[in-house]
Amino acid sequence: MANILRFLAPNSAVTLRPRLACEILPEGVVAARREGSVEDSVLATYAPLAPGSATAALHTPNLANRQAVVASLRKALDEVASRDRHLTLVIPDAAVRVLILDFDTLPSKAAEVLPVIRFRLRKLVPFEVEHASISYQVVSAADASLVRVLVAIMPQDVLAEYESAVSEAGYEPGVVLSSSLAAAAAVSSSEPALVLNRNGNTVTTVITVADDILLHRTLELPAVESEAVSELQRTVSVAMAYFEDALHTRPQSLFYAGPGGAPALAPMVEEEGLRVRDLVPAPATGATSAVPKGLLSGVVGALSN
Repeated sequence: MANILRFLAPNSAVTLRPRLACEILPEGVVAARREGSVEDSVLATYAPLAPGSATAALHTPNLANRQAVVASLRKALDEVASRDRHLTLVIPDAAVRVLILDFDTLPSKAAEVLPVIRFRLRKLVPFEVEHASISYQVVSAADASLVRVLVAIMPQDVLAEYESAVSEAGYEPGVVLSSSLAAAAAVSSSEPALVLNRNGNTVTTVITVADDILLHRTLELPAVESEAVSELQRTVSVAMAYFEDALHTRPQSLFYAGPGGAPALAPMVEEEGLRVRDLVPAPATGATSAVPKGLLSGVVGALSN
């Protein structure tokens, strides 16, 4: 995305995210620092987590083994941070709700917009909106008579759990992004792109066009892998149908972010006739340190300003 989505400060005048980012994944912590200008390489590293240490949800605890998560955060970040302490924190999709809402109109004063959005959200999320952190960004709408708003919302106690773990590791989370919003920022082309992010027990499909997001859809995957594969196939089919309906063309490629990279996903969707590509191929990110294939998209997107 061209502009930041920031919990607790949705109307911040800040236009650039920090030069340091980390993502908490079920597999481990990925940390990265941008070297030089935006076009320069990214230095990244990885610290694994034992299974079950971090399990995302819309309630606490998300960090079942908090001590292990803090240790992995510290280890990964200390390797790349240099003197940076402020960072963008990328958290699992299952801990956030992201919605695209259409309004006939919005108030002209920024201070009056959030109450309108909050009122709409009361029937759309399974938790108390009054005790949630909300961030929003106005994006383009195909219908000029509508105002389209991209909204991210999460319970305040869940946000505090993640932020405090980063603080305990010795760093300051200045910006918070969901995994798929961060990954979407890694799309380098202004042409329409179909992205699939497998993040823990969820799968998210995103359609981007330049700096706009046309679709953001997150589903929980079944625990049984064979059933999860079927759900992934259905998810891709639905996203392709939406892509064709909205853009009047068929996607040629599917950009993947998730464990195993493109080779892991390709056999699952081969019947769709799509070319599966890594959203962020490892060689394109510059110097890296043993980051598992497919897990760089979140931090690379978070460092794209």
